[in-house]
Amino acid sequence: MPGDSPRALSPRAFVLTGTWPDAALAEHHGARVAQALARRLASAMNDRGLSANRLARASGINRQTIANVLAGSGWPDLLTIASLERALETDLWPGRAM
Repeated sequence: MPGDSPRALSPRAFVLTGTWPDAALAEHHGARVAQALARRLASAMNDRGLSANRLARASGINRQTIANVLAGSGWPDLLTIASLERALETDLWPGRAM
């Protein structure tokens, strides 16, 4: 049935109040993980003075994919996360305490 897929909605579709990625979210574990990952990615990029274009070149990940992760408009896959972590030399996956 259309719309029943867990990926039918983007992570930011679970925003209750506020603006992604600092918004209050509905109870959805995946969306909360995506939110924490987006925050960590934005922080790591800021700390290193990297634009999405520069990170795309360094990681081999498409700039639009990086923008989608930051905006909460898509679900990042494991290869994307691993490639970004390698390029940034930091962990992006959030810990269990959420």
